[in-house]
Amino acid sequence: MQELKSTIEQCWEDRSLLKDENNQKQIEAVIDLLDKGEIRVAQPDDNDGWIVNDWVKKAVVLYFPIRKMEAIEVGPFVFHDKMPLKTDYAQTGVRVVPHAIARKGAFIEKGAILMPSYVNIGAWVGAGSMVDTWATVGSCGQIGRNVHLSGGVGIGGVLEPLQATPTIIEDNCFIGSRCIVVEGVRVGKESVLGANVVLTQSTHIIDVTGDEPVTTKGYVPPRSVVIPGSYTRKFPAGEFQVNCALIIGKRKESTDKKVSLNDALREYNVSA
Repeated sequence: MQELKSTIEQCWEDRSLLKDENNQKQIEAVIDLLDKGEIRVAQPDDNDGWIVNDWVKKAVVLYFPIRKMEAIEVGPFVFHDKMPLKTDYAQTGVRVVPHAIARKGAFIEKGAILMPSYVNIGAWVGAGSMVDTWATVGSCGQIGRNVHLSGGVGIGGVLEPLQATPTIIEDNCFIGSRCIVVEGVRVGKESVLGANVVLTQSTHIIDVTGDEPVTTKGYVPPRSVVIPGSYTRKFPAGEFQVNCALIIGKRKESTDKKVSLNDALREYNVSA
């Protein structure tokens, strides 16, 4: 692994090294390891945080220039791209519904389900998770175990800056229809995002469960129940409403995650 890392770092500093066939094989070896889940772009640490392996992200970026465009034909469907697609679903125990597509270099853990959706290179999707119809997981997006990405959800990709944490949805989360989570936002374990919540690094995430609102950005605490909202902001042209996300409650700690989820949706009247 250290040899692979060293090669990636050297090629990153000197792109002329990409012409070397052995270096190309080293980059492809990193993508193979990503594809099998043996390495990750980012992984949780022991302190409820995340560690970013920026050298792995560099390998993903370097993979693009060494690939050549080629035609991919599947029956009447024709694609023209540099990236191969994943093909080992039967062996790895992943259910893939037509027309779900995942690029090689994305890891889909056994027991996950891909409805007609798209998972990009560098992503990690955990066991028991469902990427529902027309949902997308962008480059290096990290989706935990037993997560439901509802129809039309957009999880943004984060390749650069290299040290930036990718967009992360932690274990047992429910992400409602047409939600957008981008720019490396992290959604904590067992959280519920109601339909149409949009989270970017600049989005105000306002906890309104106490006597005074508490505003944060970029992180949704574990078990939060979140809905779309707005707040008034002054501009030179006047006062206007700006989108935000409101934390309106907490999902109860429960050994039965499905019951906990259903209770949260009912109790807070959250559209999913």
